[in-house]
Amino acid sequence: MTTFSVPNRPAYRLTARGVLAGEWTKFATLRSTWITTGVSAVLVIAFGLIAAMVGRAGMGSDAVSLALSGTTLAALAVGVLGVLLSAGEYSTGMIRATLTAVPARTPVLWSKALIAGGTTVVVMTVAAVLAFTIGSPLLDSGVATLGVGDAGVLRALVGAGLYLGLVAVLGVALGVLLRSSAGSIAVLAGGLLILPGLMMLLPGSLAETVSPYLPSNAGSAVMALHTSDGSLGPWAGLAVFTAYVTAALVAAAYRLKKADA
Repeated sequence: MTTFSVPNRPAYRLTARGVLAGEWTKFATLRSTWITTGVSAVLVIAFGLIAAMVGRAGMGSDAVSLALSGTTLAALAVGVLGVLLSAGEYSTGMIRATLTAVPARTPVLWSKALIAGGTTVVVMTVAAVLAFTIGSPLLDSGVATLGVGDAGVLRALVGAGLYLGLVAVLGVALGVLLRSSAGSIAVLAGGLLILPGLMMLLPGSLAETVSPYLPSNAGSAVMALHTSDGSLGPWAGLAVFTAYVTAALVAAAYRLKKADA
């Protein structure tokens, strides 16, 4: 009797690189992600140019702050990008297939955060530099002319990309944590846009103490050319905002590991 031996095949092992490649494929093949990314870049450039054309001396603005006028709305757009990348899978049910392929679960979260954050940092930094470069010749003659090589300018422009990249990561974390696109976007918008306005209702001294540590105020400090009284320094502010994002990621990772999809 003749016997046939079956060659031993190495067990399939999904690597972190494989998970990252899979998540990139999802990101790159979704039309909504590129539309949202493009809208974010257009907001930064368009609002920067508009601010440069209408900005006047004596308004308390400089060339950098005018160029970055669109970052507030862009933050909401890139945050939505992060939410769609994560919570979108819960609404379609694709998350079950994803977690079946990646039983460890958390590599999915890290990959989504890296892709959303990394893509946003690159695109938004380029948009900020373009807004500054194209808008500078349009400035009012009373606004001091600045170049990329001047003190603080490059840090502020790159800082805009870093801040918006972290906002995108925050969107990913909220999407996994809340598992609802609408709920995640509402929390994101409330934390970045509405909460600073509510601080106006607090007594003056308390508002001045708390306000610099709010997520949007702390994160945007890295984009300021000069540190104003009562505000955090550029890198201190970015560190505070990074702590918020890290806390959201840790909470999202915990729920991803412990709760059913």
